[in-house]
Amino acid sequence: QVQLVESGGGLVQPGGSLQLSCVASGSISMSIIEWYRQGAGKQREWVAQILSGGRTTYADSVKGRFTASRDNAKNTAYLELNNLKPEDTAVYSCKAPWFNAWGQGTQVTVSS
Repeated sequence: QVQLVESGGGLVQPGGSLQLSCVASGSISMSIIEWYRQGAGKQREWVAQILSGGRTTYADSVKGRFTASRDNAKNTAYLELNNLKPEDTAVYSCKAPWFNAWGQGTQVTVSS
């Protein structure tokens, strides 16, 4: 069973950037990797996905600001967050549907 561990969250000012990592305990080369976020008191929201071949899709709310990527050799997926806004504040989690695996999440807080 593959396990996922996210990292890279933190406190950043509006307009700032962060890079989140999602490290898998085994090979994820065949799996789509999805990114979700959940703000306090809000429902979980799908943010982005990256296919095994690298094709990406994004939610309208983050399109043009967030970039998903992956390095299958390192069993790692990334989510680069740019031009962050206060409404991006949430716990960000990655998911590998092929393994039905979720990470524990990493907190992103955007505040001045």
